Amino acid sequence: MATSRAARPVHNSAFRRLRGARSPGEFAAVVRRAAREIGEQVACDARYIGRVEAGEIRCPNYAYERVFLHMFPGLTLTDLGFSDRETVRGRGSRDADDAPLPHPTSRRPPNHAVQHHPVQNHEESDVLRRAFMTSGTAAMAAVSLGLGPAAPDATHHRVGETEVRAVEAAVRQIRLLDDRYGADGLYRRAEQPLRTAYALLDAGSARRQAADRLHAGAGELAISVGWLAHDSGRFDDARSHYAEALATARVSGDPALEAHAFCNMAFLARDTGRPREAVRAAQAGQRAAKHLSSPRLLSLLNLREAGGWAGLGDRTGCTEAIGGAKSLFAHGPSDADPEWMSFFVEAELEMLEAQCWSSLGDWTRAARHAYRAASLQDPHFARNLALYRAELADDLARAGAPDRAAAAGHQVLDLLDGDQVRSERIRTMLAGTARTLLPYRRAAGVSDFLERHAA
Repeated sequence: MATSRAARPVHNSAFRRLRGARSPGEFAAVVRRAAREIGEQVACDARYIGRVEAGEIRCPNYAYERVFLHMFPGLTLTDLGFSDRETVRGRGSRDADDAPLPHPTSRRPPNHAVQHHPVQNHEESDVLRRAFMTSGTAAMAAVSLGLGPAAPDATHHRVGETEVRAVEAAVRQIRLLDDRYGADGLYRRAEQPLRTAYALLDAGSARRQAADRLHAGAGELAISVGWLAHDSGRFDDARSHYAEALATARVSGDPALEAHAFCNMAFLARDTGRPREAVRAAQAGQRAAKHLSSPRLLSLLNLREAGGWAGLGDRTGCTEAIGGAKSLFAHGPSDADPEWMSFFVEAELEMLEAQCWSSLGDWTRAARHAYRAASLQDPHFARNLALYRAELADDLARAGAPDRAAAAGHQVLDLLDGDQVRSERIRTMLAGTARTLLPYRRAAGVSDFLERHAA
């Protein structure tokens, strides 16, 4: 039976002209900045720009489409050198592709979204399918992302570009879903891709560059899965995953991955009542990051250190670390900022400072920063919005403003009750707020909040 040969990609000369004299890396940085301006998250790098210009990406996913149209107002996708989505997808796939992820205002539970609406990254999905259907070693990944049948007796296979991209895509998928919905329901699903990533590491790569990227991808995946465990209250699991990522960083000599691992380890240590360990881990992260040319990364690590000092009751150390963090943050974003730091915007800076003042017992000051965090947060990311409002509710309750605390608590319940967010961390915070408000039951709105929370 004859088979048709796929058409060769046609170079996108229109997009290449728009890049102008900038390098692919420089243009990718412009794309990322434009995405931040409209509250989108895209993992654009020089490789992606190269794939667009080579015609490998005939139509961008919806997130990139919004960013490109924001960058070039008045132009259409066709003007940018892309094909119509209908031409690329076909009618059958278009019905599924056009179904959006649940908006934070919808009532669809996040685990349903996970099952049927993975991150809208069709280009990466195409890469995954090619990788998984041709590689025995990657067969487990096919199962973990729903791309094919199981193959427990997978044969060893030298890992190449397609498998590496598969791991990197899994990291992005997990991060985006966590940003929008929270960790509960995602953690167990994310463990399979992690096991697959380390199986690929064991299989080995024929090229050093692919091996380095695979180490970095597996380490980042370990951190992402560790964070899901952390946010859902599985602290021992989180500690194990973070340690795995740190070991991977040390083996591969990757200071960026090492800094990330220490950053999360400091956060976990603070959350589990080990503030001195939090300080040491944050300082170790700063040493790893000092040559990475990312002031924002150093800013975040300073805030992790501040959280540790606050837990120790050291106001001076905390204040100095916060000051350093703010000074570094003011340098602005850099092309060297790690992709995972897309969450670290001004709202997160305010939230982390609020947590420091809360640990030091300065509830009024903490509430001011928590209010700023909630006000600045993009409502598209419901999980962080719920977290910031939960912090605000608790700070207000402890600052002696029970009526305002109850109002903020209701806003958190709106997100939790509607299944827009599933996070054991946030539920635990809100339970603490409810206990604090018990003596103020007669204050305006408090009784209603307590009854609703209890239900």
